[in-house]
Amino acid sequence: MNSTTSSALIDTVEEFLAHAMELELESVERYEQLADSMEVHNNLETASLFRKLAHFGQKHAHEVEQLASGMTLPELPPWEFKWSTPESPESVPMEEAHYLMDAYLALQLALHNEQRGRDFYAKVADSSPNPEVREMALSFSEEEQEHIELIKKWKENLRDPSNQPQEDLDPPNMPE
Repeated sequence: MNSTTSSALIDTVEEFLAHAMELELESVERYEQLADSMEVHNNLETASLFRKLAHFGQKHAHEVEQLASGMTLPELPPWEFKWSTPESPESVPMEEAHYLMDAYLALQLALHNEQRGRDFYAKVADSSPNPEVREMALSFSEEEQEHIELIKKWKENLRDPSNQPQEDLDPPNMPE
């Protein structure tokens, strides 16, 4: 079980960067899984978008790695991460994806993830007893807000949000 209580504070830079690294790596892994799934179903446009989002996550993980250069980050088991979601805040829940989803819907998932990431960092910035952690978390939160604005712009260029996603004419079914 994750440590999700309000008393779960991140009070060292190393612990904060361990959380940031895990957040980015889980995001990359999930976007790659979604891209693979879209490719299997020949949904290549959405697969390409998920690969692009994974690439951005890899770049952010590299930035965190550079910040952590020379530090020893704690190796936290999954239940010791201090976020309020079962998985990392930027890890798309697989049940929210559908093999017929288009780029617009994929960006809606990405937008939700970026908002959760921003909120996680903002919470750390508000609650950490360590001024250096608060400053880093605030900076990360602001960067996530920039990502949110970028995704909103991408969405504006895609399709009319009132359009409905494609209907699945041959939905999967479970034999009884």
